[in-house]
Amino acid sequence: MDDVDHRNLGVKLKLWHLQEDAPGMVFWHPRGYAVYRVLEDYVRRKMRQAGYAEVRTPQLLPKEFWGRSGHWDKFGEHMFRVDDGELAMALKPMSCPCHVQIFNKGLRSWRELPIRYAEFGACHRNEPSGSLHGIMRTRAFEQDDAHVFCREEDVEGEVACFIALLDEVYRELGFPDYEVALATRPAVRAGDDAVWDWSEAKLGDAARQCGLVPQINPGEGAFYGPKLEFALRDRLGRSWQCGTVQVDGVLPQRLEASYVAPDGSRARPLMIHHAIFGSLGRMIAILLEHHGGVLPFWLSPDQVAVAPISKDQAGYGADVLSAFEDAGIRAVAYDGADTLSRRIVAAHEMAVPVMAIVGGREMRDGRVTLRERDGSQADVPLAEAVSRLQARARPGALAAEALDARAYGFTP
Repeated sequence: MDDVDHRNLGVKLKLWHLQEDAPGMVFWHPRGYAVYRVLEDYVRRKMRQAGYAEVRTPQLLPKEFWGRSGHWDKFGEHMFRVDDGELAMALKPMSCPCHVQIFNKGLRSWRELPIRYAEFGACHRNEPSGSLHGIMRTRAFEQDDAHVFCREEDVEGEVACFIALLDEVYRELGFPDYEVALATRPAVRAGDDAVWDWSEAKLGDAARQCGLVPQINPGEGAFYGPKLEFALRDRLGRSWQCGTVQVDGVLPQRLEASYVAPDGSRARPLMIHHAIFGSLGRMIAILLEHHGGVLPFWLSPDQVAVAPISKDQAGYGADVLSAFEDAGIRAVAYDGADTLSRRIVAAHEMAVPVMAIVGGREMRDGRVTLRERDGSQADVPLAEAVSRLQARARPGALAAEALDARAYGFTP
């Protein structure tokens, strides 16, 4: 593994580990889980602003349920099964059938549509051991799942809104260039050709409405509908499959979803499936490799290391630490017995973006010396230091930061 392989970086930066007792499942350490939660909360805010209600659904459901949805026949060999002798069950490999159950509770009217649900769904898939790859491909992972229940006339607009949201997120993460493909009907599929024709056309129209020209991936659609697939291009030129959006008329029918149409009849909704990241673990791995382990300030697990020069400034150092924490900045104390230079090296090795150094003069005047990644320093009042770092902690605050992994010993 090279220096910027996420498997190497995960160990070097103390983010997570994998072990044979739980193959394909991640043990997130405090620093890694901090990044995880930042990304999760970031997308949560985006989804809430876009009109999605967050839900939570069960992990374990009966085989009969997965049979009705069609997933048992299609994915059964890759599902983790539990059989207590009376009831055969399986861990969910995806959340979409569960979201239909929430939609089905109560009588729905056309006036309520579109209805949008989002879930950070914990999923399990019994992937072959040879296909596992660090935290990019695992057996247990969390998806940023979302589903829209709507009418035919809503589909193109809902897909276009999702693409606009995905574009905003990818740009704020530092990926202004991404690829899009239209995955069309597979040989083995559900639904008639007329529905597939209509769904493929709507996805293509929505992509073009957003200024995208998708390439065609023949036969790569899901068994229940076509999809747009979005791939990120990292700074090394590699392509990573991440986001998807799919149009589905099959699952609502199989699970008997319906709403009251304007004429009083019962009608089937269409279901749009989508995810921006696909897998939070995979997105973290891509970000680490893209940035060579040196994450932008807003994503860094520890954003500022507070380092008193001597024990005499320990009390003021604690006050500085509290001021940063109260402002929502992830701060950590580097106040051990080592020399200041060794503590700077230790923070450097953990790719901490900023050090706040406090000595006798800073304590006397209520100031801190901010030391940046490149070694430059600024002596500023504590209140100004807080406001400066708060501005950089905003999600997407990337353009002002010149990230150079080589300065941290990580060679791209």
